[in-house]
Amino acid sequence: MKFIRSNRPVSLLQFSSPLFISFLLINTGGAAVAQEQPKTVKAGKKTTATVPLELKTMEVTEKSDRKLETASAEVALSPGGVSLVNINELHDRNVSSVADFFRYVPGVWATSQSGNDEVFITGRGSNLDANNFAGSGVKFLQDGMPVTAADGNNHNRMIDPLASSFATVARGGNAFKYGASALGGAIDFISPTAHDSPAARLSLSGGSFGQFLGRGTVSKVFNDSFDGLLTLEGKEWDGYRDHNKQDRFGLYSNFGWQISDSVVNRTFVSYIKNNQQLPGQLTRAQFDANPYQASTQAIGGNYQLNTETERVANKTTWTIDDKSSFDVGFSFENQHLYHPIVDTVHFFPGDTADRFSLLVDSVQQDWGTSARYNLRLDSHELLLGVNYGTNSDKGGNYTNVGGTRGPMTNQITKEADNVEIFAQDHWHITDKWTLTPALQGVFAHREVNNTRLPIPQDANFNVYSQGGNPSNDYSGINPSLGLMYNLTKSSSLYGNVSRLYAPPTNYNISDNITAGLSTTNLKAMEGTSVEIGTRGNQKIGALNTVNWDLSLYYSWLNNEILSTTPPGGSAKAANFDNTIHAGIEGLIGGSFALDDKGTHTIKPVLTYTINHFNFDNDRNYANNALPAAPKYFLKGEAIYHHANGFFMGPSFDVVGKRWGDYANTYKIDAYGLLGMRTGWSNDHYKVFLEGRNLLDTKYVANTNIMNAATASDSMLNAGAPLSFYGGIEITY
Repeated sequence: MKFIRSNRPVSLLQFSSPLFISFLLINTGGAAVAQEQPKTVKAGKKTTATVPLELKTMEVTEKSDRKLETASAEVALSPGGVSLVNINELHDRNVSSVADFFRYVPGVWATSQSGNDEVFITGRGSNLDANNFAGSGVKFLQDGMPVTAADGNNHNRMIDPLASSFATVARGGNAFKYGASALGGAIDFISPTAHDSPAARLSLSGGSFGQFLGRGTVSKVFNDSFDGLLTLEGKEWDGYRDHNKQDRFGLYSNFGWQISDSVVNRTFVSYIKNNQQLPGQLTRAQFDANPYQASTQAIGGNYQLNTETERVANKTTWTIDDKSSFDVGFSFENQHLYHPIVDTVHFFPGDTADRFSLLVDSVQQDWGTSARYNLRLDSHELLLGVNYGTNSDKGGNYTNVGGTRGPMTNQITKEADNVEIFAQDHWHITDKWTLTPALQGVFAHREVNNTRLPIPQDANFNVYSQGGNPSNDYSGINPSLGLMYNLTKSSSLYGNVSRLYAPPTNYNISDNITAGLSTTNLKAMEGTSVEIGTRGNQKIGALNTVNWDLSLYYSWLNNEILSTTPPGGSAKAANFDNTIHAGIEGLIGGSFALDDKGTHTIKPVLTYTINHFNFDNDRNYANNALPAAPKYFLKGEAIYHHANGFFMGPSFDVVGKRWGDYANTYKIDAYGLLGMRTGWSNDHYKVFLEGRNLLDTKYVANTNIMNAATASDSMLNAGAPLSFYGGIEITY
């Protein structure tokens, strides 16, 4: 194998790849842990990172991904909770949704509603309300350009992690680098290119409940100027619950143009068509009788979440000189949503009138642009950036006639604009100390036009929304200050304090129109967060290493926006005066040789998260815990590896109790799961077999949220029972 020289002082240990950089990525594809701090790195005429430390020259393979190296170096300098996930390490296990991507990311709770792409995600206590279907509170990006809509919602789709090469998860206020002002932070998925991908890759996997996943990728570097990559993927899923089928097709491509030695342009094109049935939530009695049945409402209303998405993005990088660079990108996304979600509501036994039902049919368009300027000036690494996004969602609500459109009840247009301006400096005061001040400005506009239309149902009393036209503007300034101390070349201590300012989503505003509230002028959420932590790795002897990542944070929030649902009523959003979001996020892993040659090794990993999300002397809920997020969760595995590529070992989940309501009267029990993975790989082939929930435990994956739930309320979605999956990947 041919090697090239680099003075990059970070090392990435990929357990199934010959790529090394000065950062440790655990073999589970989980969080990465900083090691030695970086120095100037040059690849051709390009400079990717700077830190004033002189370290030894090391070797990296010709196929090494410089973007991954740069991201590793930035994580190493981040004075807070940031994880790097190498998605290549997810190819030896079943990844059926983005929830599997988050498995070993501490601080992020993600679970599929029923095994499909309808995933509930919360980061540091975001999205814990009756509006959790919007997925707000975490900003998703692809290649540095936003995917999350300008108003902050992620309702229409989730990102396919296997279409990326790696992702950076910046939790909470550590997302300033991306301009994000979101309680849960930001996640940036980076696409593979022909320069860091094999010429061809084919993967096939499947297993229980009719799951089949197929994916093929081809790539080619045509000459010194042009390259291209194309991926086609498909998913079929019958589901472990009734009315739970899914059918997805995706196309992902990018084309590179090396305009000059210093300017690179890349165009990204993707298309996703995803149709899935929704099985609905169950009451306690229904869950106890059969947790895998669908609700009668889901079958009667033929609940579905069908989306079709086209996205085009373009990004240009100009390496000005060895101290500065400039990136600018543009993106456009068109999404069609067809969403029968509420069956016909009747008010009393024998009532045949349509009092309320709901089918959403709309088209959402998102335009975005971002620009970033990087400058190394003596002991400073400066970043200046701006994000601009605009969103338009047009369509309306219809009566739901068994999953088909009845009369339109409300014609709805939602408009949102969002501007984020940010600046950050890594100031290397000494070889040991780095100070990271940052400042962000947020400027936003939210507007909803909801026009009530006459419908035949008006002949009877009904509760269809009457409409409204609120329009609000928001602006806020968020400072941040971080400090890092290098204990050694491969470990550090850090701390930071940051401010948060997050405007409401248009879904929050729409809730209040639907609920018939007289005011829709929600305030932006504000708050202050402090965080301390440590990360690093330690070599033990010649063959053993241990790595760790630990963050402790405490946030005081004012005007947190939560949607509440009273019994028999519609969700309505409100500002709550004071809430507390605090927690402990940790990861520990390593590699331990079982003999003196390293032929046999054990590679364990454990992530653990403790959550404290509470009201603070609220007039209605006192100091109750916020619902939906578990008190704690631990996820881990201990995998035996042989030098010939064979691996095998157990995995486990331990999840604490949760509440399904703000009153803390509806408890979701704790549970534990046991799994097993085995397989074999070499440079061209991978095979795996995975068993999940081997004890066939019945448990709740996620829940609806209400003010004060009762046993008769439909609340519960069951997690997957005993299941087995296997797959093969061929690479050339």
